[in-house]
Formats: sequence, C-alpha cells, structure tokens
Amino acid sequence: MVHSLWFRLLLAFALVIVVTIGAVFFFINQAAQAEIHRFEERASRMRADRMGMEMSRYYFQQESWEGIQPYVEQWGSIYGERIVLTDAQGIVVADSEGELLGEAYSAGTPGRPLSTLWQTDFIGTLYIIPQPSSVVGFTALQILIRTIGLFFLWGGLIAVAMAVIMTFFLSRRILAPVRSLTAVAKQLGKGDFSQRVQIKDRSEIGELAETFNSMAGNLERAERLQRNMVADVAHELRTPLSNIRGYLEAIRDGVIAPDENTIRSLDEEATLLSRLVNDLQELSLAEAGQLKLIRAGENIDLLIKQTVAVIQPQAMAKGVSVSVDLTDGLPAVDIDWQRIGQVLRNLLENAVAHTAEGGSVSVTASRQGGWVEVSVADTGEGIPAEDLSNIFERFYRVDQSRTRATGGSGLGLTIARRIVEAHGGRIEAHSEPGQGSRFSFTLPVAR
Repeated sequence: MVHSLWFRLLLAFALVIVVTIGAVFFFINQAAQAEIHRFEERASRMRADRMGMEMSRYYFQQESWEGIQPYVEQWGSIYGERIVLTDAQGIVVADSEGELLGEAYSAGTPGRPLSTLWQTDFIGTLYIIPQPSSVVGFTALQILIRTIGLFFLWGGLIAVAMAVIMTFFLSRRILAPVRSLTAVAKQLGKGDFSQRVQIKDRSEIGELAETFNSMAGNLERAERLQRNMVADVAHELRTPLSNIRGYLEAIRDGVIAPDENTIRSLDEEATLLSRLVNDLQELSLAEAGQLKLIRAGENIDLLIKQTVAVIQPQAMAKGVSVSVDLTDGLPAVDIDWQRIGQVLRNLLENAVAHTAEGGSVSVTASRQGGWVEVSVADTGEGIPAEDLSNIFERFYRVDQSRTRATGGSGLGLTIARRIVEAHGGRIEAHSEPGQGSRFSFTLPVAR
C-alpha cells in the first residue's frame, strides 16, 4: 500500500494542498499583523493625544501632579499599556505599574511633552510603552482564525476530497497499461516470446509499449534463430561425421581398402569439419565484438585485383567472365587486409557459384565522401524478395535443398557483414529474380 502508485499520488496531492493552504494562511497572517500594527499606531497616537489633554487639564485644575497616580493606573489598565509620567525635572510622578515613582526616568522611547492649556509652560513628559509585537501577532492570529479559519478548513477538506478522486482516476489510467506491461513481461520471463502489449496511447506509456513490443519481437526472433542455429550446426556436423564414420567402418569391415583415394576422401571431410568449426568460432568472436583487426592504410585497388586473380581459375572453369572497373585515384582505406580480402573472396565465390555458364561478374569501386564503396554484381538467377532480408542471417540458404557442396554452410555472408560492421561500414544486397544480384559494402578512407 505504502509503495503503490495510488498512495504516492495521493500523498503528493495532499502535500501540495497543505503547502498551498499553509503559504496562503502565512501571507494573510502577515498582512493582518501589519494592518493591526498600523491600526495600533493610529490608536496609540489618539490615546496619547487624549491622555495628554486630560493630564494638562488635571495640572491646570490642581496646579501640581499630586494625586495623578490613580488616574494613570486606571488608564494603563484600560488600554493595556504601561504609562509613565515625569515632571519638568524628569522625576517620575506617576507609573501605571507603580515601580518608578520618585526616580529619575531615562526613557528608551521618545515621550510626549506636556504643557499648560495655553501652551505657555512645560509641565512634564508622558511616556506610553506599547505592548510587545508577539501580543499583536497572537491577536492577529486569533482574528484570522475567527474570521476565515473555517473557510480554510472547509477549503482544505474539499481539496483533499478532490485529490482523492483525481488520484483514483489518474492511477487507474496510468496503472492500467503498466499492469498490462507487467503481465506481458512475466510471460516473456517464462519464455513465451509471442506475447505483445495491446496499448493504443500516444503518450510516453504508448511509446514504452511500442518499445516493449519491439523488444519482444527481437527476443522472439533471436530465440528462433538460436533454435535454428543449434539445429543447423547439428545438421552441418552430422553429414561429414557420418561420412567419416562410414569410411572407417567400411575400411574396418574390409569393404574398401585404405588406399590413397580413401584417405583423400577422409581428408576432404575433415577439412569441411575444420572449416565449419573455424567459421563458427570466427562468427562468435565477431558477434561478441572480440574480432581482432590489424588495420592500416591499404591500397584497395591492389586488394581487389589480387582477389579477382585468385577467383579467375574457378570462374574460367565454369565459363563465367570476371571484370574489374575501378575509379581512378581511389584513396587508401583504413582496413584489415586479410579480413576485407576474406569478405571480397566470399562475395566473388558466391557470385561465380550462382552465375550460369556464359554469365559475367563485375567488381567496381568508387569514392563516396569519406568512404569507398566496393560492389560485386553478377548476372545469376537473383534472389527472391522474401529471402533478400534474411541472406545475412546465420545458416540461411535461399534454396534450402542445396547441399554443403553447392550451397556452403550459410555462414559466409554473416561473417562478411560482421567484418564490414567492425570496420564501421555497412553491407547491402540488391537483387531481382532472373536479373542477377549486387552486393556492396563501404570502407572508411584512411586519414
């Protein structure tokens, strides 16, 4: 309850209400005190004028201050202030509290000079000591509570009631999608990656739901690819292992002789196994971001020509021509020579393998700003649109019936993509069935 969003919202609203009411009450109290101070000052001046006239009349009638003490005490009791009266020599002749009679008075506040009714002779000084400011503040507070305290009380109660109502509706509106997200997250935690959040909201909650659904889709796709990868790895390893085992059993049973041809066949199967394991290891390093690159400024023209020269015998044997078209003055590129050569060989081997006799493969390179784009295009059978977005995935083959001998392990393009991305570039594929394919990748220009 204490940690729930509903309680926190209610507590926040209540705190805002209390602080607001307290601030308003404080400022009104300060204004009331100031007004009471002004009123007290005016009243004090009027009382001082009245008492001064009465004392001057008393002196005129008595011709001395004798007997004035009871009157001063009465005035002090009525007005709630201390009154001190001194004669012309500064000696106290009357004190409302009766403490300073007959003493010389040194006043801390200015007094009011008294004279005869005709303003001819100075007869004494009247001192009025006001009440403490705390008394005024308490009086102002009492007045404030009596006059508007009830309105503040009712206003506070109404505000709290409205806060409870607003909290109820706001918490329901906010918590409903949150609860939905929580429920789906629990299902994802149990391994059900098909779950999605059905929230149609344009606020931050809606954006969170879209992000969550995108994450769930990525998890589902990753989980599916992982299952497929395990199955594909098992399948790829099973075939050469079965062949090796078959050869060994045949030799053991005397069906075939362990001659040069048999040993050559066993070596080919072992080579395929080694190549598959190496590809898997290289891919795992690339995906973990631990692929070691020895980068330097390299001549991309030379790298392309050398790689094409390696592929030429394979292309000529199949009746496929390979051409090179390079822009003049290409800058050096910041690459790992061996790794980019591996990417280029993979693309050229795929292009030759998927191009029929009499077809052609072309390699081009040109500068694009701070990058050099290398392209490998062929006139082969092309790639269907539904397969084009998956060709860089692990173990993916456009023709699922292709064998290892004709279709490879399905890791080459995945490794090529990781290598290019490790250099900061990108690799893309464009193809139409029957129109051939074009693979291109970018490399950073060396500084």
